[in-house]
Amino acid sequence: MRKDLRIAFIGNALPRRCGIATFTTDLELAVSDLPEIAGSAILAMRDPGADYLWPANVARSIDQNDPAHYRAAADAINAAGYDVACLQHEFGIFGGEAGCLVLDLIAGLTMPLVTTLHTVLDRPSPAQRAVMEAILAASARVIVMAQKGRAILIETYGTDPGKIRVIPHGIPDEPFVTSDAARQRLGFAARQVILTFGLISPNKGIETMIEAMPAIVARCPDAVYVVMGATHPHLLRDAGETYRLSLMDRVEALGLGNHVVFLNRFAERPELLDHIAMCDVYVTPYPDEAQMTSGTLAYAHGLGRPVVSTPYWHATELLGDGTGVLVPLGDGVKMGSAVADLLVDGPARQAMATSAYAASRPMVWAQVAQRYVDAFREALRSPVSMRLRAEYPAPMAPPHLSLPATSNQHFKVMCDDTGLFQHAIRSIPDRRHGYCVDDNARALLLCIKPDNRLDAGFAWAAHFASFVQHAWNPDNRRFRNFMSFDRRWLEPAGSQDSHGRTLWALGVCTALPDPALNAWATDLFVEALPNVLEFTAPRSWAFALLGLDAYCPTRPHDSQAEAIRHCLAERLHALLRDTATGPWPWFESRLTYDNARLCEALILTGGRIGDADMLTAGLESLRWLLEMQTAPAGHFRPIGSHGFALAQRTPLPFDQQPLEACATVAACLAARQHDPDGLWSSAAHQAFTWFLGENDLAVSLVDVDSGSCRDGLHHDRANDNRGAESVLSYLLALADMRAMARYGASFPIPPEGPSDKVPLDG
Repeated sequence: MRKDLRIAFIGNALPRRCGIATFTTDLELAVSDLPEIAGSAILAMRDPGADYLWPANVARSIDQNDPAHYRAAADAINAAGYDVACLQHEFGIFGGEAGCLVLDLIAGLTMPLVTTLHTVLDRPSPAQRAVMEAILAASARVIVMAQKGRAILIETYGTDPGKIRVIPHGIPDEPFVTSDAARQRLGFAARQVILTFGLISPNKGIETMIEAMPAIVARCPDAVYVVMGATHPHLLRDAGETYRLSLMDRVEALGLGNHVVFLNRFAERPELLDHIAMCDVYVTPYPDEAQMTSGTLAYAHGLGRPVVSTPYWHATELLGDGTGVLVPLGDGVKMGSAVADLLVDGPARQAMATSAYAASRPMVWAQVAQRYVDAFREALRSPVSMRLRAEYPAPMAPPHLSLPATSNQHFKVMCDDTGLFQHAIRSIPDRRHGYCVDDNARALLLCIKPDNRLDAGFAWAAHFASFVQHAWNPDNRRFRNFMSFDRRWLEPAGSQDSHGRTLWALGVCTALPDPALNAWATDLFVEALPNVLEFTAPRSWAFALLGLDAYCPTRPHDSQAEAIRHCLAERLHALLRDTATGPWPWFESRLTYDNARLCEALILTGGRIGDADMLTAGLESLRWLLEMQTAPAGHFRPIGSHGFALAQRTPLPFDQQPLEACATVAACLAARQHDPDGLWSSAAHQAFTWFLGENDLAVSLVDVDSGSCRDGLHHDRANDNRGAESVLSYLLALADMRAMARYGASFPIPPEGPSDKVPLDG
């Protein structure tokens, strides 16, 4: 068999003392032994203050709390040419809130990601959910060790069942032996041994087993409970040996000094297997059912030890076939009874042992490793991974980009005599959600754009202007936003952003040559503008500035408007100066929606008023945003809405919305007007082709014939609904791309054919 796969494992590794370190080390060793593996290595997490003498299979370490280490690790994996990255995920081993720093590493990978989830939470916190959804979205395959984990992924996180694989925890391939020889070697020859092993902490339920021991000893006087394992390092760091000492005190209080033994050490594999072999009954008395994986349970079951356990998720599935005994959580009486029953019934104990050993043969590491390799190969064939592995050039515009012809068929379908519907069910307008001034203001902007190529578009502008006028509430001097299908306003005032966006559309209208539309827009713009000074939302300032950029040059004597423009621009500029840090040169501590409009407003205003510092700040913030919105493979990756809540973190990749591509094209057009750098036309091309299929899913969002646009990309599919915001984002971006051609970008524009458009006026 040809050796053709190179795998990079990311997780903990021995000699770090924890279950995931043992698992990752064992998995990498088992995978590396398979004939098709050309190479493998571990990138090991290093916990704060620790220093390890790593073995040769650890290629590098990653400081848990150092963001730069995560990015450097991604670069190293890419440079080494690995075919697949395999992440071993547990929230506690990665830095940042809910372990979010690992997202920086994931975002930088240029090969498929296969993730093993050691914990799957059915009730995650918002931060945990955000991180988990980002990992699920980035993973070509997800591996869990129990069917319960698969069910939670589907029901709680909406994961595509097709990408989930259930692969059991691996176990050593050891021969079946009785306990006699090992008990003799280890000094327990005359005893019946009950064993628990693993890192000691309160979540192991050892108290329950200690409380059960008096009843067990009453029936089996030679019984001894061996608790093997060091105190968990985190518990030892925070509380010393307080917990272990409390257990020992309870043992003494119960008079069990001769029946409970603590072996306070981390056992290496040979010693561990020897101690498992000596036990007559293995117990896992865990107090919480929400445990997805137990390596200690897998090992004991795999060596053919009779097991008595509480019914946590992993135990319920593994022992549900009768190869073990399940007792209620926290029930020491039933735990003691079940253990004693096995100790006094040798034939029953032997039958359970042989059944457990036979049932566990598919879990030996060689077979588990082969199933992992099968998952790796599936990942390499997945659509997203095939795209990641393609060789992309650096992001720059090709010599020729043929822009699609314009069609307004779907745009017309989304309109009625009131205005533009907000949402659609597939391509059918959804009347339940009515209308909003946000979308109708955008539609007004589209209709008056010089490069819109909409037949009768300018004539249709009055239709959307009418909606905007009706949205004005003179009582509070604010624009209402949401209107029901029966033409009832649902609020006295809309959001600050919707007010700002409406001012933007009005401002552009004030520069039109049409006297009637110009005069109407001027009156309303002047009346609605002062309120924006009371707003605190940065995007409302930016939208108003975009309107002022059109209004002020045609009204040079309007000192109030000029003063408001300078005030808003300085606020936005100051926000950037005050919030930006070296690694995060942005207006806010997080990236959310319509981000590029902030840059566009600074660029246009700084250029217009001759403020070089403001212009430079806008250009530099846009350069950084473009970097954040470029996938490792080189295509445009909008800021994912799942990551809006994560402060100063690499953005999450999904859900992706057309609004971001539209804003980026517009900001690049603004930048190109003031800076000859070819980056701007290249980046505009990169953002626009996201609509056409140059995206994470390699799926076109646009139906060129109808001009419709899907509402976005989820991690596993495109959204089939085609609402107003999406079609407007596409058509506005298309118009801006035509405008970009005036600055020397080579974008051949095909002539409009007679079938491209439907007259808006019917």
